[in-house]
Amino acid sequence: MQFKPVPAGVYPALIYPPYKSTRSRGPAQPPLRIDAPAVTTQGLTLARALLGPLDADLTRQGAAAPLGEKIVVSGRVLDEDGRPVRDSLIEVWQCNSAGRYWHKKDQHAAPLDPNFFGLGKLMTDGEGRYRFITIKPGPYPWGNHDKAWRPAHIHFSLFGNVMAQRLVTQMYFPADPLFDHDPIFQSIADAGARERLIARFSMEDTVGAEMLGYRFDIVLRGSAATPFGL
Repeated sequence: MQFKPVPAGVYPALIYPPYKSTRSRGPAQPPLRIDAPAVTTQGLTLARALLGPLDADLTRQGAAAPLGEKIVVSGRVLDEDGRPVRDSLIEVWQCNSAGRYWHKKDQHAAPLDPNFFGLGKLMTDGEGRYRFITIKPGPYPWGNHDKAWRPAHIHFSLFGNVMAQRLVTQMYFPADPLFDHDPIFQSIADAGARERLIARFSMEDTVGAEMLGYRFDIVLRGSAATPFGL
């Protein structure tokens, strides 16, 4: 199978000086191609066994409802020809509505929410569709530079047929004023590719008076590829 190439500027720069930590952890040598072992479905079987009934609803994992704006995020995972990517394990993680992660290394002054852990996992269906419910995350300071604040975002991790096949990206929200000031977002040279990281508000996916809907489609390769590696 011949995959369509991803144009230059879609993937973020591996070393982008305004994003300071890339100076020390970005690879200085060209990548090497490694022959992968034969593809199996064992990873998918294990993934299905790990899914719990509340993994796709991050608002029901605590003893009570978490604080913040409840939202639903849905979309499709597609290949470069628009075909659905079926049975792909998706993991999501995010901070809470105050902008703090449930992680010991996050010690900034925003409060933790005892009913929100910010972790979920789900699988795409036969049409490549996915859907999960969560709380809209808040922006947070991250110490990269003076007045460094990350735009609100949700991290996505997608697995292929085996657990070693993994792609990571981020989903942002429309009209965030922090886009122009965020070196992680700006590390993607192509402006059109940056726009593909911004979810679309969806009244169709909005659920009554309960939660607003956002649509975020992910394309794995080709001219419309979603940026990965953030």
